[in-house]
Amino acid sequence: MTWPTVFRTSSDIEARIVTGLLEAHGIRTIRSADFPHTVFPLSVDGLGELRIAVPPDAADEARRLIEEHRASGETGHVIPIRREFEALERRIGYRFGDRGLLEHALTHKSRAHEDASGGVADNESLEFLGDAVVGLVIADMLFREFPQLHEGQKSKLKAALVSTASLAALADRLRLGDHVLLGRGEEKTGGRQKQALLADTCEAMIAAIYLDGGLDEARRFVLREMAEEVERMGSPAFLSDYKSALQEQLQSRGEPLPDYVITSESGPDHDKVFVVNVRVRGEVLAEASGRTKKEAEQEAARLALERLASG
Repeated sequence: MTWPTVFRTSSDIEARIVTGLLEAHGIRTIRSADFPHTVFPLSVDGLGELRIAVPPDAADEARRLIEEHRASGETGHVIPIRREFEALERRIGYRFGDRGLLEHALTHKSRAHEDASGGVADNESLEFLGDAVVGLVIADMLFREFPQLHEGQKSKLKAALVSTASLAALADRLRLGDHVLLGRGEEKTGGRQKQALLADTCEAMIAAIYLDGGLDEARRFVLREMAEEVERMGSPAFLSDYKSALQEQLQSRGEPLPDYVITSESGPDHDKVFVVNVRVRGEVLAEASGRTKKEAEQEAARLALERLASG
């Protein structure tokens, strides 16, 4: 028995909305696709279409339900029951001309792997491009705004700003995890809270902004969203290498090199806190915490320097 096709679209989002609508009314669906191999978003015209079929005896009811949810105007698109990405676009301060690019950026490989049609592209290519875009924007900003810093300081600042921790924190502020399209397995293992996954998605989204609006729009987004981080990390305190300074101070006193010992770590993988103490000849000079081991060690070294300076 052949099931009639009741809906055709080139957008994966629209196909999922229609499938959800019909199944919510007890109508079984079969989704098929005919896409050529491509790294571009599914909603780009001419790349193929997704088809939704239903049992013959439910076809008329299915068409009626779909028609009731048509958007007004000439587009004929189905109204998204949950305006998929409007809230995210408001948070990022950018409205996409092609929302298919945003959908592509948010599609994790686990979602693509579970799609039997083969018509869903993951965001890994966009992630690759986004990494380059972010690196260029940050490097250009550092060159222009921090001419007094030497190359080593600029490199340290750039590495911190484009790090997984920094990009994951940005993704968390934008609540990207709420919108990532995940496969069932990744969903069950807490993919929406994984730091690396969020950072990769953030890079992919920046690439999508670049492709949709150009480098100026991508630069505007990156510099606006990272302004506070740039200010914090561009401070003398961040750029100072307290560990090297402590080592020099101890050597000038004839003391051995300090030891840094991690005494505890707590919190989930995406938001860990490390506690480190710095010791000389077994004596604890100072203890500090940080979001990374290096950050905690630097802070412990800074506190140790203060102790040595005070007596």
